[in-house]
Amino acid sequence: MPPSSRDPKRWLVLLAVMLAFLPVVLDMTILHVAVPSLTQALGASGTEVLWIIDIYPLLMAGLLVPMGTLSDRIGNRRILLTGLAIFAAASACAAFAPSAPALIAARVALALGGAMILPCVLGLIRKTFEDEAERAMALGLWGTVGAAGAAVGPLAGGALLEHFWWGSVFLINVPVMLVVAPACHLLLPRREKTLPGKWPIGQALLLIAGMLLVVYAIKAGFGARQPLPVVALLAGLGALILALFVRRQLRAADPMLDLSLLTHPALVAGLVMAIVTSAALAGVELTLAQELQYVVGKTPLQAGLFMIPIMAAAALGGPVAGHLSNRLGLRRVASLSLLTAAAMLAFLAKSDFHDPGLSVPVALAFLGLSLSIGLTASSIAIMGSVEASKGGSAGALEATGYELGTGLGITLFGVFLSGLFRHAIELPAGLSPDLADQAARTIGDAYIVAHQLPAEAGAALIQAGKDAFSQTHAVLLTTSAGVIALLACLVFLLLARAPQAQPAADP
Repeated sequence: MPPSSRDPKRWLVLLAVMLAFLPVVLDMTILHVAVPSLTQALGASGTEVLWIIDIYPLLMAGLLVPMGTLSDRIGNRRILLTGLAIFAAASACAAFAPSAPALIAARVALALGGAMILPCVLGLIRKTFEDEAERAMALGLWGTVGAAGAAVGPLAGGALLEHFWWGSVFLINVPVMLVVAPACHLLLPRREKTLPGKWPIGQALLLIAGMLLVVYAIKAGFGARQPLPVVALLAGLGALILALFVRRQLRAADPMLDLSLLTHPALVAGLVMAIVTSAALAGVELTLAQELQYVVGKTPLQAGLFMIPIMAAAALGGPVAGHLSNRLGLRRVASLSLLTAAAMLAFLAKSDFHDPGLSVPVALAFLGLSLSIGLTASSIAIMGSVEASKGGSAGALEATGYELGTGLGITLFGVFLSGLFRHAIELPAGLSPDLADQAARTIGDAYIVAHQLPAEAGAALIQAGKDAFSQTHAVLLTTSAGVIALLACLVFLLLARAPQAQPAADP
């Protein structure tokens, strides 16, 4: 693309949409540290707490594709500004929610606003950066904001709760939006190329209902929150609704979602990478946090400091991915980053966290960097495989992959940990059947039971739990390494025909 035809404000547009994206990604992780405080303040039941946490990613997963296709039809700018307004208002309502149901309702509105913002951010980047090399760098910088925001979320939440009430983790979004919304209003182009046709609300509702049922069934089933027959019924009903949605898309003269997007091997590769790498990053961080606190004996703050290399390196992965994909080609960068992540996981599986030395922090840094590069490479593959007018739809598919990957990664890793732990732990003799069953669930439950026992028996149970978790941790990371290595081979094959970005010409 000739330099003279490029938008002179394109980097300011990128800055505006990255600022719009930051509160949304912060809200995905900042709530975790506030759960104990808001539970006590609102008198929330266990079920209400689960809905407060889960309703946001559940609705986001169902709403992202409909909102992305809507933005392709009426314009990313209009949907983005509307989403910012809804997100700001919902944040204020959540901060001052007087009860758990009110907070759940506010989280529903937050999910709606976030689902309007996310695909528009990616769609606007696709439309603003027509040059492939510049687009790769822009997506790399966007990836940095995502990785840094997710990592900073719990730290920011903890800092706010040191001085303010639980609602401050939501209220912080309001002043940010008051700055971001005017910036987007001024900087974003008022004229956009959009797709013709109406937005079929009936098809959108089918997709939302199907996605919600399937995702909830998966999370409830693996989390053992619902009986198996109920899970099977919900999953079957969700799959039936999604099949009906696909049938309508194939037969409709003006479908809501262009399913031909999924015929692009590069887009499929990017989507699979988005799901698996985001799942791996979330699940590995969860596993390491438990290993460091329960087995090694670190405090939450010490565990957070120990994991700084993976977080800091993940924040650097975006620009690195953009630069390397321009130099070496997307196929090589994506495949090599995944192979590096697999090697680091295999190394960490055999590492001694009691005596980490320099090798463990270095391995954590390379793991965070390589997974972050993989996530950014998925963005480059997805957004580079479609024309600009379909950027919102492609961005919605990618964001859905992130949401599904993160949510399901935590769920699957947690269930895998629990199942392996139950088989690995060697319980000391003398425990009652009820206490033995509880102690074998997770290492956290083992600690709870140990505190109810005499000192010597409690110490023996804790040591048995530590030994079992170390074995479980090693098996889990080794298995993850194998899955990531297989993904690297799949991506190498799928990206064989993907166009490679050329270095950007000097402006």
